[in-house]
Amino acid sequence: MNEMKKKVMVSGIQPSGDLHLGNYLGAVKNWAELSDEFDCYYFMADLHTLTVRQDPAALRRRTLTQLAQYIACGLDPEKNTLFIQSHVPAHSELGWILNCYTMFGELSRMTQFKDKSAKNSDNINGGLFTYPTLMAADILLYQPDLVPVGEDQKQHVELTRDIAQRFNNIYGETFKVPEPYIRKVGARIMSLGTPTSKMSKSDPNGCVFLMDSPDDIARKFKRAVTDSDRENCVRFAPDEKPGVANLMNIYSSVTGKTFDEIEKEFAGQGYGAFKPAVGEAVIDCLRPLREETDRILKDKAYLESVYKEGAAKASYVANKTMRKVKKKVGLVAQS
Repeated sequence: MNEMKKKVMVSGIQPSGDLHLGNYLGAVKNWAELSDEFDCYYFMADLHTLTVRQDPAALRRRTLTQLAQYIACGLDPEKNTLFIQSHVPAHSELGWILNCYTMFGELSRMTQFKDKSAKNSDNINGGLFTYPTLMAADILLYQPDLVPVGEDQKQHVELTRDIAQRFNNIYGETFKVPEPYIRKVGARIMSLGTPTSKMSKSDPNGCVFLMDSPDDIARKFKRAVTDSDRENCVRFAPDEKPGVANLMNIYSSVTGKTFDEIEKEFAGQGYGAFKPAVGEAVIDCLRPLREETDRILKDKAYLESVYKEGAAKASYVANKTMRKVKKKVGLVAQS
């Protein structure tokens, strides 16, 4: 009896900085649990990093480190297609074609273009403006059913759907129109320094990186913002105590304990006991990931085999889509 075909899922993260606790708890950890249910494509979005000036050697190092971290976090290359975006030329090729089916007004309304332009006012380049069409190409190449997203990426999936539907309306059924896959509730990790903002690579003091040493992790949690009240009580009240709520969310995510269990565990102990305990729990959680990442990075032949095989598998699927697209728009096929 034929095995039922799995639904397809695709996603990527820019190697613009090392993966952090928010990436792991909010995305990569959950991805590992999906590999039996979905046919998954995960890539290092190195082309997207170029909208901001990069140190070439650092970008290469971060790309390979991120791939090693994916594997260390449970993304088995035998079950998931892991590859580097720039190793599959169809991403750039379809990105250009989709530029011609994306309206100027649509791109000008993209929230992240406005945000990134404000942060990089001396380098507002064309790629920064049109990168959502490359993101649409990243997705549509693999004809996915689902795209895992957080709140800040919903707009990109909506634009991707609009582009796909526009193209299909002109040329007939070409792209599958994907649905957003909303991740589990409770994995939105905020900055340790500014708990009203999401944990980000751009705020290294409020961000815990997967490759941080135990001492660095402990120091960051000891300095974590709690709240300015006099209560000094570990209680889950996000509106009143966002700092404590964030720490409880992190502690719950790495230990599996409920908020009620956490409140009982630290009843009467205050923030002085709670913050170091969260730090220790995170250290215990990340230690095997860091050690496995280091081991994989030393095995250069294995890592190279993973990204080469991943690119070959991804290219096979992507090129099937490209042949269809080129025929639809009237490009002469290569003999």
